[in-house]
Amino acid sequence: MAVVLAGLACVSATGCFDGTVRDPPSNAGAGAERGAAGDGPEAAGATRTRQGGRGGDARRVVRIAAVGDTSIGAAPVLPPDPAGYFDAVAGELSGDAVLGNLEGTLTDVSESPKCAEDPDEPEEPDEPEEPDGPEEREEPQTCFAFRAPPEYASYLAGAGFTVMSTANNHSYDFGAAGEAETREALRRAGIAPTGAPDEVAVVGAGGLRVAFVGFSTYANTAPLNDPEAVRALIGRAGEEADVVVVAFHGGAEGTDARHVPGASEEYLGEDRGDVEAFAHLAVEAGADLVLGSGPHVLRGMEVYRGRLIAYSLGNFSGYGNLSLAGPLGVSAVLRVTLSADGAFRAGRIASLRLVEGGRPIPDPEEVAAAEVAELSGQDFGRRGVEVGAGGRIGGATG
Repeated sequence: MAVVLAGLACVSATGCFDGTVRDPPSNAGAGAERGAAGDGPEAAGATRTRQGGRGGDARRVVRIAAVGDTSIGAAPVLPPDPAGYFDAVAGELSGDAVLGNLEGTLTDVSESPKCAEDPDEPEEPDEPEEPDGPEEREEPQTCFAFRAPPEYASYLAGAGFTVMSTANNHSYDFGAAGEAETREALRRAGIAPTGAPDEVAVVGAGGLRVAFVGFSTYANTAPLNDPEAVRALIGRAGEEADVVVVAFHGGAEGTDARHVPGASEEYLGEDRGDVEAFAHLAVEAGADLVLGSGPHVLRGMEVYRGRLIAYSLGNFSGYGNLSLAGPLGVSAVLRVTLSADGAFRAGRIASLRLVEGGRPIPDPEEVAAAEVAELSGQDFGRRGVEVGAGGRIGGATG
């Protein structure tokens, strides 16, 4: 079996063959219940009472900025100036809290169990070379393990990030030791990690307590496909904070995955969840803002029961390890203002594009905002957001 660690750009049609060799979690077959807008115990836009929070003070707001899949390279391919890698978008990575999905690890561990040879796979016998025969084709790269040095956490903090979700298919690329070193590196840099099973990260933001919870479909993450666990963890977050933000990594990947299908999705044989059912369940359980990543492309947004759901924020950065082709290179920063009770007040899509080296820069043509507007209408109808001049979000009636 060919073993290749990330050092090459991921395949352009998919963004990255992000398969994993970890055993599937016990919850992989479960499906979250689907809910229609307006169903359930809460009316659309209803004010919530936090058991442990101060929600409901209309004078308080919290401003959150969020991006999708975030990487600063994969050793040994690293940027020559990591400290300045995000300089072009520094003005957009600001708010009371700034969230990203850390697509990879921050570790000096160099052996990846993800890309190890399968000990049960029989070795193929050597065959004599045929110099006059056709040129042998290389096997396609199907295993990617991403790591950057632990000190790169300081560059993420310097760019403005305050919270990073590690709930994704790359957080375990270098095993338990690599994952632990990653999370410790984030903490040392002043960035709160979230996404482990049963983990709620509570940070002070805008004079409020904001809880961040990350979900995905892997055994080392909070389980996206387990409805009871989703309800319980978000419920606990609501008891600990005024506002609850849910990040998730789910759905298929690549240029053909721009639409939310309203059904379970698979990728490379993995159950990647029914993200619409999950997001609705998350709001019903108490989430005030739901932010998706994983498909490596932008997806639509909707307002459901007065809460904003962004189904995928696409690729934000990736030095040499994420494809930039077509919609894979269209990026954004989502900037959201929430009331103290968590209700959606205002939002803006800051359109970006990824240039050489997977570096994000502002896009004056606002392609990302236009794509989100189109996809939102197509996928969610009246619940889909409308996007006006300057990427300003409004118009949804969900």
